[in-house]
Amino acid sequence: VQLQASGGGLVQAGGSLRLSCAASRRTFSSYAMGWFRQAPGKEREFVASINRSGRGTYYADSVKGRFTISRDNDKNTVYLQMNSLKPEDTAVYYCAAGGLGYSHYEYSDWGQGTLVTVSS
Repeated sequence: VQLQASGGGLVQAGGSLRLSCAASRRTFSSYAMGWFRQAPGKEREFVASINRSGRGTYYADSVKGRFTISRDNDKNTVYLQMNSLKPEDTAVYYCAAGGLGYSHYEYSDWGQGTLVTVSS
């Protein structure tokens, strides 16, 4: 499945952004989806994931209570609503398909990434 992420940008600390990831296939609803991020000089890390129905969601401790993952299977799109952003949230954010866990090895397809910069 091809994935196209969008919605990144520059925001002040405490602000909000919503990332979107559009999938190319009508079988989108058969894929669990996830968001990862990678800051400069750091490894890619898990942010959140959502199961196929959207009723099961999982978060990294660092974003729990601030970020919300959701999906619209009719629009073949997964979202990441990010609130109360912190400078340490600055990273390139990637959407991924095919997995649900914390390891990026579980995911088979990746979007191109969208940059989120949070200024202090």
